[in-house]
Amino acid sequence: MLAEYPFSLNTFTIAGHKMNYLDEGEGPVVVLVHGNPTWSYYYRNLVLELRKNHRVIVPDHIGCGLSDKPQQYSYTLSQHISNLSSLLSSLELTEYSLVVHDWGGAIGMGCAVKNPDQLRKIVVLNSAAFRSSRIPFRISVCRWPILGPLIVRGLNGFARPATFMAVNVPLKEDVKKGYLHPYNSWASRVAVSAFVQDIPLKPSHQSYDTLVEVENGLQGIAEAKIPMLILWGGKDFCFNDHFYDEWLDRFPAADHYYFQNGGHYILEDKAEVIIPQISEFLRTEMEK
Repeated sequence: MLAEYPFSLNTFTIAGHKMNYLDEGEGPVVVLVHGNPTWSYYYRNLVLELRKNHRVIVPDHIGCGLSDKPQQYSYTLSQHISNLSSLLSSLELTEYSLVVHDWGGAIGMGCAVKNPDQLRKIVVLNSAAFRSSRIPFRISVCRWPILGPLIVRGLNGFARPATFMAVNVPLKEDVKKGYLHPYNSWASRVAVSAFVQDIPLKPSHQSYDTLVEVENGLQGIAEAKIPMLILWGGKDFCFNDHFYDEWLDRFPAADHYYFQNGGHYILEDKAEVIIPQISEFLRTEMEK
């Protein structure tokens, strides 16, 4: 296993498929939800800090990280939400805080809006949980028939470029290898490709209605005045300032910090600042 990923692995079986997840530390529960094309590895340094005072749950979505990667599977937003909900239910969690990034925004918030009374605090890192018609051309190309799967699955033209396009500070070679470790073949990149295809831009898309449900549920989260911390990288070519402003419009009471030189993998670019911020934000909860 990777030296910088020093965790015990756990598995939860859903419909015959194994979901890998981390379960580290003791105390108030924090659930960290990754996006595409990352995996629980993205949160490795945050887990090392939070497990000192919290129980930290970090799943790899089915098809991602060290979880099973079935080739015939419903890799849709509703399925990912259902999987996360099933995992948390199996762990018998009655309350938890949530940290989301990238697709983890829609998946994590999609789970949270179903049982908002269980939610204690929210940390948002360059993500979305609402509709948008904005999509960078470089991602749009990865959705094209025939060419898209060839780029993403055949040439690793999504996960590999992310190791330098999603950061402002170059990653060390061993860290790059860590991100790419689970995605080393056509078959292993099935969900990476499916996530790209599952971006719901039009009402006719299979995941559009699910995203609308998540979006509508955000109002209840805002009205419940659940504390939120937004930490944003300003050099994100995908989740740009439009998404940042949208979060602020929906959650005007949220604490928010904008890092002009932070990229999409904001936990990599600004780890030395952000990890203490998240830790303090969650620790305040414990002292009340």
